[in-house]
Amino acid sequence: MQRERAARLIGAITGRRALVVGDLILDRFVYGRTDRISREAPVPILSETRRTVMLGGAGNLARNIVSLGGAASLITVVGDDGEGGEAAALAREACGGDALLVTEASRATPAKIRYVAQNQQMFCVDRDPRTPVSGASAEAVFRAVASRLDQAGVLVLSDYGRGLLTAQLTTRLIAAAREAGVPVSVDPRGLGYERYDGAAVIKPNAAELSAETGLPVGDDVETEAALRALQVRLPNTRALLVTRGASGMTLLMDDGALHHQRSRPRSVFDVSGAGDTALAALSLALAAGVELTEAMALADLAAGVAVGKAGTAVVTPDELIEDASGGSAAPDWRILDQDSAARLSARWRADGLRVGFTNGCFDLLHPGHLSVLRHAASVCDRLVVGLNSDASVSRLKGPGRPVNDAFSRALMLASLEMVDRVVVFEDDTPEALIRALDPHVMVKGADYIADDLPGAAFVKSRGGQVVLAPLAPGLSTTAIVDRLRGKTPGGHS
Repeated sequence: MQRERAARLIGAITGRRALVVGDLILDRFVYGRTDRISREAPVPILSETRRTVMLGGAGNLARNIVSLGGAASLITVVGDDGEGGEAAALAREACGGDALLVTEASRATPAKIRYVAQNQQMFCVDRDPRTPVSGASAEAVFRAVASRLDQAGVLVLSDYGRGLLTAQLTTRLIAAAREAGVPVSVDPRGLGYERYDGAAVIKPNAAELSAETGLPVGDDVETEAALRALQVRLPNTRALLVTRGASGMTLLMDDGALHHQRSRPRSVFDVSGAGDTALAALSLALAAGVELTEAMALADLAAGVAVGKAGTAVVTPDELIEDASGGSAAPDWRILDQDSAARLSARWRADGLRVGFTNGCFDLLHPGHLSVLRHAASVCDRLVVGLNSDASVSRLKGPGRPVNDAFSRALMLASLEMVDRVVVFEDDTPEALIRALDPHVMVKGADYIADDLPGAAFVKSRGGQVVLAPLAPGLSTTAIVDRLRGKTPGGHS
């Protein structure tokens, strides 16, 4: 998807209101490192470094709707316990106060605790109520939805199988929405999709579709067969959309038309909550009256951004536009100014990603540069490269330098897979840029002295590291330029 198309779709969904009903889950994450094995049992020991808590399930869906530029009204059920109170406060904060949480005294609030080592999940502890909500709670949810349908552009049912969306309540909600002329999108769970019939879109993943139909869902042929088998049982449903991981998404319309959305290859960091992100984008597009093929493309883009983040993360319009060009267009979207890069670095840090930084003139890109950049990328999750401006290079290297202007040099760096963002700076040193980015790790070539590097003291004061990368012998831009000019090679790049 090109940026212009993404920007148009984002403009269409901005301000659309979604009414979200479903299972709220309190997600806790415990982060740390595993460097040793327990003497009590053959299991790794997690040395905890930090904890976070956020909304999962329907709560994460509502968070993504808001972060994408929409408005969310969240209706759910929680228990009369500590987790319920914590979830209620987070839900009201996420939705700007527009959250109605029915409290059921005898019910446990659904919760998860994920333990994460070196940015990889080790295991998850799940607390599941295991019983449906009471009839009184279901009736309270229905009345709350019915009173708000006239203000909603879409009703989103987020079924996480925790007992809120019973077959009876689900059927009543879809019927009420259809009567009010409000489209319904569904993230299904469990077997028996007939209870969702009448929705505008039902969005299972491949495993869920396979379980529901009893058919394999692998290649395109198998996926189509499973979708058509399910469609026969859902005569009042407008469309079925299956998410297929790296294979993208497939949409089957009620007129029999089939459409595939191919995902571009990505580095997957964490798939937690990516389905919520996809449903948020899809639902807002549905509220805006966007064609479902376009809505699917936006959902695929949003999910692709989400899997590059840690935990049940949200996605913003800026991130979608930054990501939209992919590898099919010039990578100039990776070239940022200092303020934009600082905001992005802060988001990465908040998502639990390790931010790395290196810098240089990179006048004539050569294998020595690539060696340092590869090493820098290997010690972090996201790498920002600071690039000296033309005036800065001239002051440092003398007349006749740089050979290539700043934009050409930045574009070359931005084209490299190991580089996530490039920032051109005007000063002779990157000290101010480093302070703005606040990286976890700073990398330079081994021909430097770590403690003498501008910004090194700041990085260390923040608990970060300064790493010296091995050099490829005999390679420097100055030596290349001197050879071209017939001079004796010497100096550093």
